Amino acid sequence: MLAVVQRVREASVVIDGRTVGAIAQGLLVLVCAERGDTEVQADKLLAKLLKLRIFSDEAGKMNRSVQDVAGGLLLVSQFTLAADTSGGNRPSFTNAAPPDEGRRLYDYLVQQARTGHPVVQTGEFAADMQVHLVNDGPVTIPVTVR
Repeated sequence: MLAVVQRVREASVVIDGRTVGAIAQGLLVLVCAERGDTEVQADKLLAKLLKLRIFSDEAGKMNRSVQDVAGGLLLVSQFTLAADTSGGNRPSFTNAAPPDEGRRLYDYLVQQARTGHPVVQTGEFAADMQVHLVNDGPVTIPVTVR
């Protein structure tokens, strides 16, 4: 699975003028399931997200996780993370999981996150979403889980 993790002061997802998910301090995570991914990769990604130490401690060092700071998770599906631009100017998305499988793995990730973390919000799979965020730092980290 692929993810882009952004440390945020706040973030929200809007669809057709309606806010469907919002968090205060925490992680905005853009998530993409690739062909061949299973629940194993989703579980590994969630474990990484919950323990990734990218929040500042008293000394200003990135030493705290989203759990340590009681931050939220905003999980947003984004198949375009699997884009392959090596063949020209139009990206290919053949590395992304097929839509049904991508939805299944995204839903699984969300369900597992809600079981293990108190504040989990989401976008809507395959919707045209507007993502609003105040990136903190900015801190943006790509994560690949195999």
